[in-house]
Amino acid sequence: MNITRRQVIQSAGASALLASIGQTAWAQALDNLKIVTGFAAGGTSDTLCRRVGTRMTPDYAKSVQVENRTGAGGQIAIQYVKAAAPDGSTLLQTPTSMLTIYPHIYKKLPYEPLVDLSPVSLACAFDFGFAVGPAVPMTVKTVADFLAWAKANPLGANFGSPAAGSTPHFVGALLGKSAGVDLKHAAYRGTQPAMLDLLGGNVSAVSGPIGDITQHLATGKVRILGVSGARRSRFAPDVPTFSEQGLKDMTHSEWFAFLLPAKAPAEVVNRMHAALKVALAQKDVIDGLATFGLEAISSTPAELTELIRKDTAKWAPIVKSVGFTADA
Repeated sequence: MNITRRQVIQSAGASALLASIGQTAWAQALDNLKIVTGFAAGGTSDTLCRRVGTRMTPDYAKSVQVENRTGAGGQIAIQYVKAAAPDGSTLLQTPTSMLTIYPHIYKKLPYEPLVDLSPVSLACAFDFGFAVGPAVPMTVKTVADFLAWAKANPLGANFGSPAAGSTPHFVGALLGKSAGVDLKHAAYRGTQPAMLDLLGGNVSAVSGPIGDITQHLATGKVRILGVSGARRSRFAPDVPTFSEQGLKDMTHSEWFAFLLPAKAPAEVVNRMHAALKVALAQKDVIDGLATFGLEAISSTPAELTELIRKDTAKWAPIVKSVGFTADA
């Protein structure tokens, strides 16, 4: 299966799906659904959970809570869901990095993605931006400018990302590697804490989801130097891609997904999948996610499983080339 950022769900198809399910399948709504994210409130992961959560009531559950179980770069949330009852009352929302990159950087990862979790559906896709703040001179306008400045100013040669070992971490590391610049990495519990440090001049740059960055452009203190997609982001159309700036091998996008605990019965997985597909298809959800630079997409559980396998294989040589290990 080829998943692209443009595969946005259409409401008409989802409405037909809901009709085909029939009201009897939804008659016994759960009392409560927990949607668990490993990242801080206010960021893209949290926003996705809350937008989708509003559409999971009252048919799937009478109430929905979003729990921000931050720490260990998203691992704490995954371990929490791993240990939860597989009854459909606890749902994990996570970026790809924790499922496809972490297995390459941790010798003793406390979970196995396709053993301890049951894939349900993709949720959204997005590109990354690389932005600088007040610590970097205004004369720096491109990625090449920043790398040259960082080389000449080693004390400022740093960047933040939402988590060590995450895709945006590797995006920043690969940018430095491309120019032979040792960019020091600062890991945060989500992109928003990193952006606050960027605005305060405590970190020179941030690599993170484009939507987490664009919401701070109004301050006048943040400048996006490049984006990671194959084409310019519709959320930052004036910003050139890394590829446009001569970095031909720097095309990386990300997806978020929903997963249940392992051993969730097929009927539980199917019911959750149907509810998510309907929720993600609603215009207010699609439009709301777009304000944060996210494009809603869905998949079947089987398609998500295959995508996890494919991307896990893709990241193996990239991780090796960067040389990062979380156990070092």
